[in-house]
Amino acid sequence: MEKRRYLVENTYQGGYSAFQPPALATSNYSIATGSLGLTTHPTNPNVLQEISSKISTGAKHFEIEAVRPDFLDQVPKQQLEEVRRLAKLTGVDVSVHGPVMDVAGFTQQGFSEVDRELAERKVLNTLERSHELKPDGTINVNFHTAEGIHGSEPLPAAERKIDERTGKLLQYKRITAVNQETGQMRRLDTETRFYPGEEKIEGEKLYPEIMLEVANNTEWDNTLKKVQFQLENVNRIMGGVHTHDRDLFLANIERYFNKKEPLPVSAEAAEQFKKIQFARVYAQEASMEARAAFDKAYKYARTEEDKEKLKTLSKEYGQLMGMGEEGTSISSYDPVFQADALNHLVKGLEAMHPKLNVPVEEFATTQASKTFGNAAFEAYQKYKDKAPTVVIENPPAGFALSTGEDVKNVVVASRKQFVDKAVANGISESEARSQAEKLIGATWDVGHINMLRKYGYTEEEIIKEAEKVAPYVKHVHLSDNFGFEHTELPMGMGNVPLKEVMEKLGQKGFEAKKIIEAGHWMNANNNASPFQMSIEGLGSPIYSTRASPYWSQAVGLQQNYMGGFGNILPQVNYSMFGAGFSMLPTELGGQIGGGQGSRMSGRGME
Repeated sequence: MEKRRYLVENTYQGGYSAFQPPALATSNYSIATGSLGLTTHPTNPNVLQEISSKISTGAKHFEIEAVRPDFLDQVPKQQLEEVRRLAKLTGVDVSVHGPVMDVAGFTQQGFSEVDRELAERKVLNTLERSHELKPDGTINVNFHTAEGIHGSEPLPAAERKIDERTGKLLQYKRITAVNQETGQMRRLDTETRFYPGEEKIEGEKLYPEIMLEVANNTEWDNTLKKVQFQLENVNRIMGGVHTHDRDLFLANIERYFNKKEPLPVSAEAAEQFKKIQFARVYAQEASMEARAAFDKAYKYARTEEDKEKLKTLSKEYGQLMGMGEEGTSISSYDPVFQADALNHLVKGLEAMHPKLNVPVEEFATTQASKTFGNAAFEAYQKYKDKAPTVVIENPPAGFALSTGEDVKNVVVASRKQFVDKAVANGISESEARSQAEKLIGATWDVGHINMLRKYGYTEEEIIKEAEKVAPYVKHVHLSDNFGFEHTELPMGMGNVPLKEVMEKLGQKGFEAKKIIEAGHWMNANNNASPFQMSIEGLGSPIYSTRASPYWSQAVGLQQNYMGGFGNILPQVNYSMFGAGFSMLPTELGGQIGGGQGSRMSGRGME
């Protein structure tokens, strides 16, 4: 006969063993309750009431969720003062989630420097309002790298390859490109093109990187063709002008242009002069187009070597045009002379291949870093060592600047912008770098990056994204989802690989404030606090020493959302092990029904 074994954990579901680590705790450390924080509700500007009502949950940090652009304008300055006092009295810490807006200056019509400057002022205003909450120390103020811009869609690592014709690494399924001159955006997809003249039409597959190069080359060719078209008109007209008349025109050029005197020439010569004047108009148009082309080539040069070549080309053009310290030579008024110089300039520009169109991530990084770097420096100038810390967050995957590499690039570029501004204002470079590293960092949102799953990314690739941004992390947002929609659930309710992500963040993740963002769960549960569900899902230790037991083992202690197993010491304990008097009838203090005598029981009724 098989001997039945009764295990304690079969009775007390949730487990009791102090040696079993909780599911989401990492091998390096468990996420202590004291390092976790809650957000206020993004639709309730009464942040004082929100924080007051949630302090009893045990959270030690609170993040004011000012994600709507108008949110902070609805919060009176007196209320922030009261929040500051409450935080000081209760020992809790406060951070701010700034407005979710596009800090790079993009609108539905494309990029606008006016809108970028407006975003910079909004960021600075948020830093100034946040400083009111913690005037005696730095406060983390969170902003998204970008918002609302459809980002380029990268290929999963397994699908990336080298293009045989160009040797370029093909990394994208789709690229959102930005014209750096106009700010307009366009989508470049992988497509197949068919051409005539082939015996067997199979088509040529063009990837977005190749399409981007085609777009740049085509636009550059069209730019130079405008110059060449005007020069062709110059040559056509001047081909019908006699050399004698041309020389006569140049000999009287100063008198004609400066003194505005009519030229004493024959009617035939006057007609020739009109032709020269028409040719000069075309030459001037060609010169304007060439100047605009040179400006583009220099602004958007691919390398510093290309810029050096352009400097040499500029000098050669000036010499051909007779430009010098004494001014422009008389011969430069000759359309043929101008055309020759411009032809030399155009041939030099043909060798250039400026990046007129670039992936939106590259362009947005440049613009967003201006916003963050400038605003952070202005706050530093005002508050010095007490200035708020700008923490830059990855938006939901699919938007621009949403990967670990993107966030790293924005943080690095923003720090450089800060340093450049500081040095220009007389601060030493070493001090500027120190302050930049202190006041600009990253927020890693584990739920946002998990949405790469819908683009075919594996769990391992998602975990690697955390490794790229780890050295810059100062703040962490915790929310769970299933990788396809931007839902916010308490940790443990979705498939975010938190354990592995936190291991990649290492010491930086351990030190960072970790804010629970569970807005969708809160909305579905009448704004109830997600703190209890989160510490159970995270397996946070109950005691501050970080030793067992863990909150994930509390499911055996009481009925709760993550448990579903019943109370501690359930009645079945007494029935199974015979402890106490539960097996006695109720008349004797037990749980078994007492005598239920009846006429048919063989015993008297009671």
